[in-house]
Amino acid sequence: MRLRLPTEHPAEPPTGYKIAHPVLSQDGVRAGFTGVSLGGALPYGVVADASCLYGRRHRPPARLCDCGFHCVHDRAAAEALLCTAEHRGAVLLEITVLGAYIRFEHGFRYARQRVRTATVGPCGCGAPAVALADAGWGRPGRLALAAACAGCVRGRTSVTLAAFARLAGEGLRVVAAPAVAPATAAAPASASRTVGAAALPDGLGVPELVAEAALLQARLDWFQSQLARLGEHGTGGTAGRN
Repeated sequence: MRLRLPTEHPAEPPTGYKIAHPVLSQDGVRAGFTGVSLGGALPYGVVADASCLYGRRHRPPARLCDCGFHCVHDRAAAEALLCTAEHRGAVLLEITVLGAYIRFEHGFRYARQRVRTATVGPCGCGAPAVALADAGWGRPGRLALAAACAGCVRGRTSVTLAAFARLAGEGLRVVAAPAVAPATAAAPASASRTVGAAALPDGLGVPELVAEAALLQARLDWFQSQLARLGEHGTGGTAGRN
């Protein structure tokens, strides 16, 4: 006798949580995410359909396959995954489970999803993130991004949280998590004012402009330091020849 799973008919789509790495297209006009496990080679957008990574001709989630998107029921369980070294640069996603799904004890495996909110953790220095900057790795045609404060962006390719939300589209909200305890008091005032900037993906307000200005100032400071260093080397070289 073939065992059949019970069929659910929820009044509204279930909510789940997962972690992923934010990515930016090589031309800088599209934003999305890439997974942290088996499907990490296939970046996806805010609204996306799953496909079978094994090339089998069935619709995910197939009962005898492990294809499909995955998420957990509990937000805390997803946040716990961010503690591992390989996932420190990932962001927390709150998603809506769409289409067919299989319910497990700790989560879902499902066919389609919509990312509603992406929560970006603090910068590596502990200050609140105001941007997503080049993480130093990527996928073909996609640049992986990681949280960065205004002081740590420097000359790296980056987008503000609000800009990432606009590029991703589909009503995505991108918010910054609070700073870690040791850096709370030392966080720049401009950074603290931009924590809620990503909650306004439609248009630019004062918080977004403050974040943009902070990034521009950080880049300017970095370029000035590089020019000063080159000037010192040039002066030293001239003195050596006299």
